[in-house]
Amino acid sequence: MITPEQSKPRLILAPMEGVVDAIMREQLTAIGGYERCVTEFVRVSQTLLPNRVFYRYAPELRQGGLTPSGVPVYLQLLGSDPELMAANALRAAKLGSPGIDLNFGCPAKTVNRSQGGAALLRSPSLIRSICQRVRDCVPAEIPVTAKIRLGYDSDEQFQEILDALSSVALTEITIHARTKQQGYRPPAHWHQLRRARDSLPYPVIANGELWSPSDISRCSTVSGCNAFMLARGALCRPDLGAAVHAHYTGRDAPAFGWHETRELLLAFLHRNRELYDARYAVNPVKQWLVYLKVYYPQAAALFNRVKRITAPGEMETALLGELDLARAA
Repeated sequence: MITPEQSKPRLILAPMEGVVDAIMREQLTAIGGYERCVTEFVRVSQTLLPNRVFYRYAPELRQGGLTPSGVPVYLQLLGSDPELMAANALRAAKLGSPGIDLNFGCPAKTVNRSQGGAALLRSPSLIRSICQRVRDCVPAEIPVTAKIRLGYDSDEQFQEILDALSSVALTEITIHARTKQQGYRPPAHWHQLRRARDSLPYPVIANGELWSPSDISRCSTVSGCNAFMLARGALCRPDLGAAVHAHYTGRDAPAFGWHETRELLLAFLHRNRELYDARYAVNPVKQWLVYLKVYYPQAAALFNRVKRITAPGEMETALLGELDLARAA
């Protein structure tokens, strides 16, 4: 049973590094259900980045900061220098980014070794300084959001992190309900998000182990959140956003089976060939198939048939063959 606390969920598409690029954002938001997206992180280390870097990570800036279906795309920054982060945030805002997101959750070792992402969870005061400086520099009408985890090695500093951030006028914060040490291993500790909601003066977005409409319903009950960032679940089930809204409104979701997913893969290949060098168009399709295997058993068989393909034309022939077989059946 859906309670009033669980009504009208807000869904955000996560910034999965190396996976959710502009093409993936375009395709998933076209299916529906998302109110905004966040780019892969733009690394800020030593300088004010040139405009071309922002356009590369967020080509949507050339279309008002929106995907073709009209969903806003916030630009995400990752770094540890408050002044540089603020300067780059201001440049992104001037280029038309609808919002700025700050990454304090990335668990990648290469990022953490250079004092980026989740490594900053060990320094709550520095996180606060970065957020405050960015908020001070970015025009007031531009939202500034952040993403964190429960902590680095443990959640012992979680309350300290929350206390540090409670004094900054962020618009919202996304919390991946695991520590850096826990990585992506289940479970996600959704109960910790209720503590965050009690400590922070702005909305908390839940993230972690959200694979289905029922997961979101349970997370809402445990955490009290009504906003959710979908990551791997959105890649494994491309219509997850639309399915969640159908679940909460009691409407029938449009049919989106394996046949529709194969058509999506073909469109994905075509868009990659249009926007990137053709030799780089095949691997993203294979990568997406690895995620799709979680929800669609048929994706495993298809992956085994195409995993050695390197030529876009050969991949297209294989995907078209799959569609022809489905239509014949």
